[in-house]
Amino acid sequence: MEQIIRIGMDTSKSVFQLHGVNAAERPILRKKLSRSAMVKFFEKAVPTTIAIEACGGSHHWARLLGSQGHEVKLIAPQLAKPYVKRGKNDAADAEALCEAMSRPTMRFVPVKTADQQAALMLVGLRERLIRNRTQLANAIRGFAMEFGIVAATGMCRIEPLLERIAADQSLPELARELFAMHGVEYRNLLAETKAVEEKLVALHRSDECSRRLAEIPGVGPVGASLLMMKTPDPRLFKSGRDFAAWIGLTPKDHSTAGKARPGAITRAGDEMLRSVLVVGATALLQHVRAGRSRHTSRWLTELLQRKKPKLVAVALANKIARIAWKLMVSGESYRRMEKQPQAI
Repeated sequence: MEQIIRIGMDTSKSVFQLHGVNAAERPILRKKLSRSAMVKFFEKAVPTTIAIEACGGSHHWARLLGSQGHEVKLIAPQLAKPYVKRGKNDAADAEALCEAMSRPTMRFVPVKTADQQAALMLVGLRERLIRNRTQLANAIRGFAMEFGIVAATGMCRIEPLLERIAADQSLPELARELFAMHGVEYRNLLAETKAVEEKLVALHRSDECSRRLAEIPGVGPVGASLLMMKTPDPRLFKSGRDFAAWIGLTPKDHSTAGKARPGAITRAGDEMLRSVLVVGATALLQHVRAGRSRHTSRWLTELLQRKKPKLVAVALANKIARIAWKLMVSGESYRRMEKQPQAI
């Protein structure tokens, strides 16, 4: 049998489609295998290069096949899609992955370790708990308003609201019982969120680079931990701008006829990481506008005079990302600059 130099594999829960080519780029392998059959096939196969779409379970398969001597490359779905020919099926997807992997300019997704995925699971759990807490708080406010009871904005107002409702004898007994059930659920969510955040802070404190990143204004322990968990080798990026573009914080380019026409940010890359940086920048900006922050600069002050706060927050998140990249590459600590910082 001719030697296979490259295999594209389309994955699913139980069916795996393979497409392999030889040195002459001629297809010599087209197979549909079950989960167990696929593992046995690669155990016996000569070590080769395998392309897999970066999706659910892809990092597990990359680690497993890598332990068998194969070189596994993960490709983002949006980068493999242009190579799909007519029709959309497993065989076409596997062929597209095999073709995309051969491109010299193709960008690949770094394979995560099991520990990295466990840490990301912790971050995802925290995000879900906060989302559920917010949803429940809004439900409590909505039900209370039906009885003419309102509270000021802020999560810290929920407990006093529940206490007022429990003490209000004018409410029907059934309503007070249901509010009490909501209160128990709300407190359980608070306790679970606190326990998860304690684990996240422990991870943050155990990593020297994460502690340095947390010194950047607007980042904090959560942002620093996410930067460490989500970012591949920072040396893969040529500059801080490339890193900010990878996160999706740079404007879209609609230039034509020699005229630069930047648009809204691309929103490419990891949504969770981008969201945390923008939220941190927004919080820092609120302190700056209120005169309560010592991290203001001439660049930020002048930008606030020309642009809306939301646009300034995105620009500040872009700058934070560039500073974070610099610290990760150089190993330096954050130093507050008195003068306007130069672009990285």
